[in-house]
Amino acid sequence: MTLLGRKINDKSLLKLTGTYIRAGAIENGCWLECREGVPQGGPLSPLLSNVVLDLLDKELEKRNHDFVRYADDFMIIVNSKRAGERVMASITDFIERKLKLKVNTTKSQVAPINQCKFLGFSFLGKKLVWHNKVLDQFKCRVREITG
Repeated sequence: MTLLGRKINDKSLLKLTGTYIRAGAIENGCWLECREGVPQGGPLSPLLSNVVLDLLDKELEKRNHDFVRYADDFMIIVNSKRAGERVMASITDFIERKLKLKVNTTKSQVAPINQCKFLGFSFLGKKLVWHNKVLDQFKCRVREITG
């Protein structure tokens, strides 16, 4: 809430947001109390992640990194494995110390770009390729819409 308070001046909006965040959620028919963070999949989750992670964007831009981010998923492009490991360590530290967020180390990796999957896509050279599962879901959805 402290980071939001720096970005949002409207006290009533901050109060409403805080109430929403503390409200908890129902998952698989069971009530879950929300002790910290925003309920995953909630309508405010993408908006709040963009507000908070704007600071990460600014930090990456300040360091002249090439990156892409969608909500809380992001990829930083560097020239070598060594540079990737160095950037990953320093950005993880920035996220955890400055933004007070936890980094999921099981989902974080340093890898050649042609071995990375990002939001349902892989990179093959300069070509962007859909993952089969995502492509199948997309085709199914198009069929549903078009009848």
